[in-house]
Amino acid sequence: MADSPQHVAIIMDGNGRWARSRGMPRPAGHRASVKVVRRVVEECAERNVRFLTLFAFSSENWRRPPDEVGMLMNLFLDALEREVADLHRNQVRVSFIGDRDLLGAELNGRMRNAEQLTAGNPGLRLIVAMAYGGRWDITQACRALAADAAAGKLVAAGIDESQVEARLALAGIPDPDLLIRTGGERRVSNFLLWNLAYTELYFSDELWPEFSPAHLDAAFEYFARRERRFGKTSGQLAANADA
Repeated sequence: MADSPQHVAIIMDGNGRWARSRGMPRPAGHRASVKVVRRVVEECAERNVRFLTLFAFSSENWRRPPDEVGMLMNLFLDALEREVADLHRNQVRVSFIGDRDLLGAELNGRMRNAEQLTAGNPGLRLIVAMAYGGRWDITQACRALAADAAAGKLVAAGIDESQVEARLALAGIPDPDLLIRTGGERRVSNFLLWNLAYTELYFSDELWPEFSPAHLDAAFEYFARRERRFGKTSGQLAANADA
């Protein structure tokens, strides 16, 4: 059986549907989601999770109506303004991954400030994916490798997985043990495509604004029942455990 997950990744889906089901505009669902994020961060910290990666805004989300995108950017700004001080007091280290060139100067500035303020914190590492896509991530890693090869810093024939990983957004961070997606969809939606190779996938029908500590417990219980073989057989794992 698996140990407790050390790195949890979450696709927070269902905000718009939650709002529509209550006769409210979509932004109401996004605003409600902030409280759930706060609660899940607290719960993961209490469960001694080391890394929590949240998919906040994808590369594809730019295709949404401009007024919704603008509202989301303002929501992120407000959340950073309100939440970072509390995260810092609770020793949470905050960092961001994604294509920052696509984000505004004000949001980029607040993101940098949050990272600098919390850089020395020893607690939960909270990683927020903003303007992030798995294909973008792999592509920018390939570009970095190509540039190094062109500069003579490495030989193309010698490129291996470790060199690719070192240039991905999550370089230096263990791959997620558990991916949770809320909202009932059964897909990864271009999230951490390289890093999810051996991640356990848990899909919840709960819409994100309804996701509770009990639902998080259910995801962790599912993970605990999984046998993580990483290509080996059950017999090999048992033999290693007995050695």
